[in-house]
Amino acid sequence: MNGKDHTVRTDADHVFPLAPRQLVLALDHAISFEREDFLEGPSNAKALALIERWPDWPDRLAVLVGPEGSGKSHLAAIWAQMTGARILSAKLLGETDLPHAFATGALVVEDLEPEGLNERALFHLINMAREQQVDVLLTARTAPASFAVSIRDLGSRLRVLPVVALEAPDDALLRQLIVKLAADRQLAVDEALVTYLANRIERSFASARAAIALLDEEALRQHRPVTRALAAELFRQP
Repeated sequence: MNGKDHTVRTDADHVFPLAPRQLVLALDHAISFEREDFLEGPSNAKALALIERWPDWPDRLAVLVGPEGSGKSHLAAIWAQMTGARILSAKLLGETDLPHAFATGALVVEDLEPEGLNERALFHLINMAREQQVDVLLTARTAPASFAVSIRDLGSRLRVLPVVALEAPDDALLRQLIVKLAADRQLAVDEALVTYLANRIERSFASARAAIALLDEEALRQHRPVTRALAAELFRQP
């Protein structure tokens, strides 16, 4: 690196400085979306139940809502494997041949968000799914009913879509998540480290992922094992 100071955010309120450090090559880490790798807990029980009760759904369309990293994509992948559904980014709706996308009788539309929403394409998708009796699972960070859309009929359709929310993890699930994220990076973590992190990071999937990524990165840069001592240096509170 160039010797400048660097900072890392460890929670919502505090930013702590890190010493200058050498560059480490960023590597991709495999994440399994198999059913057996999904971590269950009270925060995602309703969402998992929705996936597992298919095809006995109250509607042809359903929405999974939750913050980044809460497990929406994992559940969508499980459902796609069950149904043979294709997985489509919501940003590509306007460029998608819907008859082709509906060929298997099921479709996942990921990351629906109000910014940049192609309203006509979404309106067309909802109407065609109902007409052709295609099951559609949508994922979003916020409930589509809250989207400010200009097409009135689209707004009315979004308001009646069944929505299941994924909540913040409880303590037990957060600890399991820390262990799993470390395992995904082939890191061995002990109970002392897991407890230390669980008590200091924000109770969210994104914070757990960021914490493990930071520990991994710093361990590589400093040529040190991932331990509670390293975590204490990175996540100490004033």
